[in-house]
Amino acid sequence: MRVLDGAMLDVDSETVERRIAADGVFVADDDRRIVGALLTVPRETGAHIEAIAVRRARRDNGIGSRLVAAAAERWRPLTADFRGNVRPFYASLGFEIEEQGDRYRGTLR
Repeated sequence: MRVLDGAMLDVDSETVERRIAADGVFVADDDRRIVGALLTVPRETGAHIEAIAVRRARRDNGIGSRLVAAAAERWRPLTADFRGNVRPFYASLGFEIEEQGDRYRGTLR
């Protein structure tokens, strides 16, 4: 929760518990300290990324990319809704991106 809170994501602990129960949470650790987390909503086909966060001091080290890759190994298609400031991140991972008002939807097939 601290990693998600630190990224100022609007995700509460009940949601995280539901995602854990659905086997939809991926974490990255460094010497037993959580440095990144990705929450997904598994769907009938594929999954949707609900939240992704990496500790500020560990950003730009490929942690978020590895979390998405782990989810993509399990599910395809993988979708995400996001703001324009993270569009380059999703584009670099091969997501097909379409504009939806002031947000974007990315799909990794």
